[in-house]
Amino acid sequence: MNMDEKPRIGLGLWKISNDVCADVVYDAIKLGYRHLDSACDYGNEIEVGKGIARAIDEGVCERAELWITSKLWNTYHRAEHVPLALEKTLSDLGLDYLDSYLVHFPIAQPFIPFETRYPPEWLFDPESKQPKMVVDRVPLAETWGAMESLVDSGRVRYIGVCNYNTGLLHDLMAYARIAPSELQIEAHPYLTQERLIRVAASYNLAVTAFSPLGASSYLELDMADSTESVIDLPVVREIAEAHGKTAAQVVLRWGVQRGCYLVTKSTRAERLAENLDVFGFELSEEQMSVISSLNQNRRFNDPGTFCEVAFNTFFPIYD
Repeated sequence: MNMDEKPRIGLGLWKISNDVCADVVYDAIKLGYRHLDSACDYGNEIEVGKGIARAIDEGVCERAELWITSKLWNTYHRAEHVPLALEKTLSDLGLDYLDSYLVHFPIAQPFIPFETRYPPEWLFDPESKQPKMVVDRVPLAETWGAMESLVDSGRVRYIGVCNYNTGLLHDLMAYARIAPSELQIEAHPYLTQERLIRVAASYNLAVTAFSPLGASSYLELDMADSTESVIDLPVVREIAEAHGKTAAQVVLRWGVQRGCYLVTKSTRAERLAENLDVFGFELSEEQMSVISSLNQNRRFNDPGTFCEVAFNTFFPIYD
């Protein structure tokens, strides 16, 4: 499967608990999902692998029909640690290769051996009296060079980045031997990211939007308020009624019509099916504009906020 064949809607595996993850992955593949978005940091790649293996063993799909993405965590940015991180992810997933491997954040942290703690998460030493996030002095160019070597080895088909801003993209494109194929960013009607998406398009980067419904991904983490739900807005519900669709389907359709790939998350079969069913209708230009006009530049997943609150370190990456 080439990049232009990558399914527009993917199953995001963040915050899917280990006890149900294998079943959710298997059920999603049975429902028609062929794009799975994983990461070391999600802590459930072993279970993801079990779900994939069950689906393949039962003949639901073949490995070649799946697009499987994972991500390099912050603590593995040094060149010698990048291949180790990939091999750990491949082992946990039970795979020989990844379709896409992404730099999770443009943030380097000190290496934590697998046997010490895996996934390492954000805190350098959770047992210390004052646990905090610690930053390592690793240039992003060093990390990218090691990512390119993974493509050379055949263990990764495409490489890309997450959570980069326009400045970092311009810099990356100035030195990349193998250009990134993908930029994954938070994007939804409250954070439309018009300029960043335009820059990505100028470099022929596919854009994948995580948290495409906005606040719903962050309510349980106290990183959003229930009043910030896009799918509860009357204007969105009116558009949904006009199409005989749910508000969530309308917001996802807006994301697809912008040309983005979307990573959605649910553990419920009916919601998984609903999230896939966004291709039988089309929003008008006026409806697209109305939804885009909801932009507030409201970022829910912001290291400049959560690193200070949760990890005692002020470390913004967006201005």
